[in-house]
Amino acid sequence: MSFFDKNPIIFPLNLKSDDNQSQKFYDILEEGIQTRLSIVDKRMAQNHFHIKNMVCSHCAEVLEEKLAKAEFNVKHIELGELTLSESISDLEYQRLMNVVQKNGFEIINDQGSKTVEQIKQLIIQLVRTNKELTGKLSDYLSQNLNKEYQHLSRLFSNVEGKSIERYFILQKVERAKELIVYGEHTLTEIAYELGYSSQQHFSRQFKTETGLSPSHFKEIKENKRISIDQI
Repeated sequence: MSFFDKNPIIFPLNLKSDDNQSQKFYDILEEGIQTRLSIVDKRMAQNHFHIKNMVCSHCAEVLEEKLAKAEFNVKHIELGELTLSESISDLEYQRLMNVVQKNGFEIINDQGSKTVEQIKQLIIQLVRTNKELTGKLSDYLSQNLNKEYQHLSRLFSNVEGKSIERYFILQKVERAKELIVYGEHTLTEIAYELGYSSQQHFSRQFKTETGLSPSHFKEIKENKRISIDQI
């Protein structure tokens, strides 16, 4: 049952039957109220949200903790997505937005931005979980998002100002910097982990993006890393 059904609006009954102009006005008014209340009902039924800038498991843990303190009952949270245990009202949605924004995240409302964020999350997971990319990146994204890659590519470039392929390279380079600083892997192992065909290919791409070879970067141990949500 909708809000409108539970709270019927009573219109004046003193309209003259031949007063077509007045009747038309009330018909339009009622239609507008019905439309607005359907939007409210939709908001009231919402409990699943797409979150921007949630780029690691620690981000999810931090947001879950903050939401719990704000008395939101989180059913499930993962990179880029949040599901509450129950639907929230329009007023609670505003409070949810405040908590999310205060902690450096953002609730995404339009479909295009949601798709772009999903592309980012798939790439970040691919780079940071050692998941093997057996085919082309374009096929991987198309299959996971059930959309034509041409559409995804155009949308991503329009929103982000860079291609999906470039974003993928930048994420791999930042992951490489991280692994080099940790010092637990050889450059050959890092190249293999990030899906490069050879250490030489990895070294060329790394130098193109940073101006330094991986070995030079390793020697100077200079902190030139970039937060992945800023890529």
